[in-house]
Amino acid sequence: MAQIKVVVHGAAGRVGQEVVKAVCQEPEMQLVGAVDLKVSAEFMPLPDGSGRVPFSTDFKSILGACQPDVVIDFTIAKASMPAVRTAARQNVNLVIGTTGFTAAELEEMQKLAEANEIGIVAAPNFALGAVLMIHLAKIAGKFLDHAEIIELHHDRKLDAPSGTSLLTARAMAEARGKPFLPPAAGEHTSSRGQSVEGVDIHSVRLPGLMASGQTLSIRHDTINRECYMPGVMLAVKAVVKQKGFIYGLDKLLGL
Repeated sequence: MAQIKVVVHGAAGRVGQEVVKAVCQEPEMQLVGAVDLKVSAEFMPLPDGSGRVPFSTDFKSILGACQPDVVIDFTIAKASMPAVRTAARQNVNLVIGTTGFTAAELEEMQKLAEANEIGIVAAPNFALGAVLMIHLAKIAGKFLDHAEIIELHHDRKLDAPSGTSLLTARAMAEARGKPFLPPAAGEHTSSRGQSVEGVDIHSVRLPGLMASGQTLSIRHDTINRECYMPGVMLAVKAVVKQKGFIYGLDKLLGL
């Protein structure tokens, strides 16, 4: 069976570097090219010392020269969408870990996948633990009237709330069949964060805190960026087999 040829878009970024290492360690894959705004040389040396691949700021030229099966994208939304359009028109499958997309952009991805008969997997979080956290939160959401989300990220993360927290809130409300109830007392102030489907994201004010009742906490922590790689590798293997647009890693896990 031929190896899956991969180009990494955003290869010099923190997550991108982990993706490069993971692809090079995966027997079923071959890194054939890399793209980033920060390019210091014409070629990127492979982390295992086995060779080098073309490295450029020019995404279109790398696609033409390297002929990948899959592009893995970990950049920012404004850089990702032009790359998605370019790759789709060249019939290249995509695995997208970038977040901050609008609903219209996600809809465009679906249309591009269908029109060009390719696979696109986009997920706000590729950590398998986060996928399971969302799944468990959906189950809990069916039985509770109140919910809040607190999320912690490094200070350079551009989107807030995160794609994971937005997806979690919406998934919980969908499972519940209606928005969650607001706090019984008190005004909605800026300290309570953004409300999504009745779920306040950031500050926590839950029934049962310092009072009667109960609380349920579902928590997921990422210790390093390597935790995303099993999910990314899973998506790469799936995207060459499944055409169309898939949003969320849960679909690939059968949850």
